[in-house]
Amino acid sequence: MADNNTAFVVVRGMTCQDCADHVTHALSGLGLTNVDVSWQDGRASFDWNPNVSDQELQSAVKNAGYQAGAISQVTQQNIGPQGISSSDAKDYDFLIIGSGSAAFSAAIKARELNYRVAMIEKSTIGGTCVNVGCIPSKALLEPAALAWHAGHQPFAGLDITVGTTALDKLIAQKDSLVLELRQHKYVDLIDVYGFTLIPGSAEFVNQNTVRVEGQEISAQKILIATGSSAWIPPIPGLKDAGYLTSTEALDVTEIPKSVAVIGGNSIGLELGQYFLHIGSKVTFVDIAERIAPFEEPEVSLEIGKILESEGASILTNATVEKITTTDFGHELYVSQNDFKTVIQAEKIIVATGRRANTESLNLVAAGIETDERGNIVVDAHLQTTNPNIYSAGDVTGGPQFVYVAAYEGALAANNALLGNSRTLDFGGLPKVTFTSPQIASAGMTEAQAISAGFQVVTSTLSLEAVPRALVNHDTAGLVKLVAESGTGRLLGASMVSQGAGDVIQSAVIAIRHRITAEEMAAMFHPYLTMAESLKLAAQTFTRDVTKLSCCAS
Repeated sequence: MADNNTAFVVVRGMTCQDCADHVTHALSGLGLTNVDVSWQDGRASFDWNPNVSDQELQSAVKNAGYQAGAISQVTQQNIGPQGISSSDAKDYDFLIIGSGSAAFSAAIKARELNYRVAMIEKSTIGGTCVNVGCIPSKALLEPAALAWHAGHQPFAGLDITVGTTALDKLIAQKDSLVLELRQHKYVDLIDVYGFTLIPGSAEFVNQNTVRVEGQEISAQKILIATGSSAWIPPIPGLKDAGYLTSTEALDVTEIPKSVAVIGGNSIGLELGQYFLHIGSKVTFVDIAERIAPFEEPEVSLEIGKILESEGASILTNATVEKITTTDFGHELYVSQNDFKTVIQAEKIIVATGRRANTESLNLVAAGIETDERGNIVVDAHLQTTNPNIYSAGDVTGGPQFVYVAAYEGALAANNALLGNSRTLDFGGLPKVTFTSPQIASAGMTEAQAISAGFQVVTSTLSLEAVPRALVNHDTAGLVKLVAESGTGRLLGASMVSQGAGDVIQSAVIAIRHRITAEEMAAMFHPYLTMAESLKLAAQTFTRDVTKLSCCAS
């Protein structure tokens, strides 16, 4: 954390650690000490030296190939490079609405810069991920998949009997893990970093002030990180049926005989297969032409085949027209093109997307615009239409992943407090759907790359050509790579395989650093790992890998 002798300067144009090293050398050459340059944050800090002028510093940085702003000193009277101080008569320098991943990431960044920070939370600390999202869902998906695969293992000579699933015990274990991680990863950090938690619901009074439980609180800069909630479609009879969202589905303690899942994207697929694996009959209904509609078509087809092989039914291009409730459960009246059918289900899970949590904020009073879906409108710096207010995480309608929320929270805090030196960069962004096998992707799909103006070539590799899959006697899955025609630069990668969420990180690095498919194929990949599938898929651009010896380069 910065002390009272620290100075900051915004540096523009840095894109890597080498850039930061060049700026460090330039500043050290001026006689500045304790120089710390972050190319990610677009700033440099160093011990305050009144003998070094703005012009000298800016000239040195310019000679190194970058652009620097004015020097700002951190003192008791001037906390921060934008002149945010107690003399401004504001309660806090940085006020955060929400307490999820984006909020905590922002709070940590702001406290490291020595700003006065407060966080407002109206409900449970920690947001979606730790409480009702990533952590609890994966804590149940793993044992469910273990139970399923134990009863469907492919190896000769193994006689494995799967016992009953005590779902109530799994739920209790999940709840215990959630409590532990919420405490250690969120609640405890409030005291560690020294910011203020204000319980209650926030609404804006004006452009710099919010009201919480009758108390008005002002701040120089404000971050909205209130997340999102499940969106429920207006299907006649759905409300009376007593549906489950992803939150309630994770608390079911008795295995239902049958489950209808409305929605076939990531959340719907994960929850549907979870209930499938613990013994429910599962039917997926999606209005899109295919499940996993934002993945490559080959991925959608493959995961569909896998789910159907496990006993699931999948209806796409399908609309639920109404729902009725009987003594035996629920009946969903489904229209699929010109075909109509009725699905019977004991439980209904709604996984039709999420909407921003903004309704109670009175955004109009702060001059903050939202789009047609209620998402807060932000620019590339995460600045809203009110220049003093930023927004990060699911509430902006961007990619809804916890690591994106954390990245955006830190970026928004940096820009709000140090100036708009950083812009959003989702290059090579990975995403994982935790089905079994997993779906993972990074970068652009083939359709997205073409839409972006690229001429592309693709390769698709069945796991039947991957030695690890053959050894596992489980060849369901594939790898697809998208490369720029001519240069061979890797633009996107998609996978369906066990461990895909871990393997995809190699593709993230390749895409971000403009590595070509040829270079990917030439790299060492350990034999008998799923990671080797990327090498084989890269070789598939120019060779028939089924006619190569093991590890042939």
